Amino acid sequence: MAALRREAEERDRTYREEMTALRREAEERDRAYREEVAALRREAEERDRAYRQEMAALRREAEEWDRQLGARLAEIAAQYLQIEANAAASRERYDQEMAALRREAEEHERAYREEMAALRREAEADYKKMRITLAEQSLKMGTLAEDLVAPSVPRILAEVVKCSSPPQMLGVRIRKRLPDGRSQEYDVMAVCDDVVLINETKTRLQTKDVNDFIDKLRKARDFLPEYADKKIIGALASFFIDPSLVRFGERRGLIMLGVVDGLMEILNRQGFVPATY
Repeated sequence: MAALRREAEERDRTYREEMTALRREAEERDRAYREEVAALRREAEERDRAYRQEMAALRREAEEWDRQLGARLAEIAAQYLQIEANAAASRERYDQEMAALRREAEEHERAYREEMAALRREAEADYKKMRITLAEQSLKMGTLAEDLVAPSVPRILAEVVKCSSPPQMLGVRIRKRLPDGRSQEYDVMAVCDDVVLINETKTRLQTKDVNDFIDKLRKARDFLPEYADKKIIGALASFFIDPSLVRFGERRGLIMLGVVDGLMEILNRQGFVPATY
C-alpha cells in the first residue's frame, strides 16, 4: 500500500510538474502571441498613420494643383477676354478708320467728279464759244462750206442715209464744164456707197434759193455722168435758217443744215428721208 501510495504521489507530482510546465509554456505562448499582436497592431497603426499622412500630403498636393489650375484657367480666361476686348476694339477702330477713309475717298471722288464736271462744262463752253467764233468768222469770210459744212458731211451721210464707210470722195468748190460751154460749181460734193451728196451753202437763205437749188440738182446728172449709177441728194446749208424755210426745204426733199452752237447740224425732223434727183 505504501508503495502504491508513493507511486501515486510520484505520478501526481509528475503530473503537477507537467501541468506547471504546460501552463508556463501556454503562458509563454500567450505572452509571445500578445507581444506579436501588439507588434502587428503597432505596425498597422504606423502604416495607417503613414498612409494617412501620405493621403493628406496627396490631398494637399491635389488641392494645390487644383488651386493653381483654377488660377491658371482664370488667368487664361482673363487673357482671352482681354484679347477679345482688344480685338473688338481693334475691329471697331479698323471699321471706324475704314469708314472714315471711305467717306474721305467718296468725298474726294465727289469733289473730283464735280471739279472734272466743272472743267468739262468750262471746256465745252470754251469750245462752244470757239466754234461759234469760228462759225462767225467763216460767215464773214464766206468760208462756211470749207470750215463747217465739209467737215460735217461724213456725219450727215451716216445719220441721213446710213452710210457705213467714209466717203469715197469729198470735195469743196467742185467745178464742172460741158463741151457745149455750160459750167456748174458745187460748194461741197461727196460720194458714199450709192449716194452722191451735193451741197449749196448760203450766207442768208431765202425761198428763191431753195427753188434754184432744186433746179441745179435736176441738171446735176448732165454734169456728173460718171455717177449715173448713183442717187443724187441735196443739202442746203446756212448760218441761220428760219424754221419756215426748214419746213419748206424739207417738203421739197432737201437736207436742211444750220449752225447750232458752232456746229453744222441737221435741222430736219427725225426719220426724214431725202428726195433723189
